[in-house]
Amino acid sequence: MIFIDLAVRNLRRHKVRSILATVGIVIGVVAIASLGIMGSSLSTLVGGMVSDVSDTVLITPHLAASSGDPFDPRSALAASISTKNVGLIEKAAGEHRAVPMFVASDRLRVRETSGYATIYAMPAADIPFLLEREAGLYPQGRSSGVMVGSLLADEFDLHPGSRIEVGGESVRVLGIAAERGMGIDINPDYAIIVTEDWYTERHGPQDYSRVVVKVGDLSAIEDVKAAIDQQINRRSEVVDILDSREILELYYETIDAINIFLLGIGGVSLLVASVSILNVMIISVTERTAEIGLMRSIGARKREVLRMFLYESLFLGVIGSIIGGIASTAVAFSASASISDLFADFSVSGEAGIPISVVIGYVAFAMAFGIGTSVVAGFYPAWKAAQLNPIEALRYE
Repeated sequence: MIFIDLAVRNLRRHKVRSILATVGIVIGVVAIASLGIMGSSLSTLVGGMVSDVSDTVLITPHLAASSGDPFDPRSALAASISTKNVGLIEKAAGEHRAVPMFVASDRLRVRETSGYATIYAMPAADIPFLLEREAGLYPQGRSSGVMVGSLLADEFDLHPGSRIEVGGESVRVLGIAAERGMGIDINPDYAIIVTEDWYTERHGPQDYSRVVVKVGDLSAIEDVKAAIDQQINRRSEVVDILDSREILELYYETIDAINIFLLGIGGVSLLVASVSILNVMIISVTERTAEIGLMRSIGARKREVLRMFLYESLFLGVIGSIIGGIASTAVAFSASASISDLFADFSVSGEAGIPISVVIGYVAFAMAFGIGTSVVAGFYPAWKAAQLNPIEALRYE
């Protein structure tokens, strides 16, 4: 106990230095825990935003996706799927339903508010197949009416019978699509849905933007993809074929990479704090060289001197980690709430929070990392103090 008392006494004798070292640990623990919790919250939100479309195969023009590099000049090229290739896709899909569609944007005006909205155009018979109806009717054939997504309708207080301007033309809202969330195939909640006939009547015949294949039997997804690839990409790569599982995997791989990056930032902060503790402990050993010599001369063992200095760094780490753990919980919940509010309109599940076990896990990890880093940082100065020659230490000035 006497060595614990000596460690506490020395920390109290140099309050400013001890406080500054503790603040460094607090910052590092807050950075790790809060960034980790925020990353987990973001992952949960993405999971809530993505609707269940595990039966979907998405076919897009190859040039539209290019290599995925934003600096690839092919990314800027317009690309589409020809009517002939759509026929081949339908043939390869067999009994599974293929839905070709146009994806565009046009100017939307609702009363005094104007902007741009996404437009999905597809065969009239396929609209009820892909989308559930919340209110009103589905658009039919060349009808001048349109269907709007539920979130767009909520934002502008639209209902069946409302009139809006699309591309400068006044049209009637026939129906409201039920909230669906961010899907792999389409994201209709903030969009306008029209029939293919309605769209081509105003913009002329065009090639399609994408084709969505709904596979009735999930075990047949790979076979459907292979059949489409064989039918379309036999000579050259014309289309990219992805199923919903692959796309979701890309989403989550990206989120995991973000989480690792965020934790890395927090880890760097804590390592910087450990350098501060190392500096504090080296100064402490240097200032107390004569005291160490006296202790050794009256019988203190090397391991007891080592423990005394390790206690100092341990106390700094424990105090800083406890304060940091409490602060990081508050910071993380506040930041997660802000992210939830930002994406609340896109969430399907309505559950934006993260499990308390995840919060406890990140806080515990950050605190353990903070304490461990502090002890490691204090080990060398403690070892150096324990190795001092008692006679030479007593003569040190």
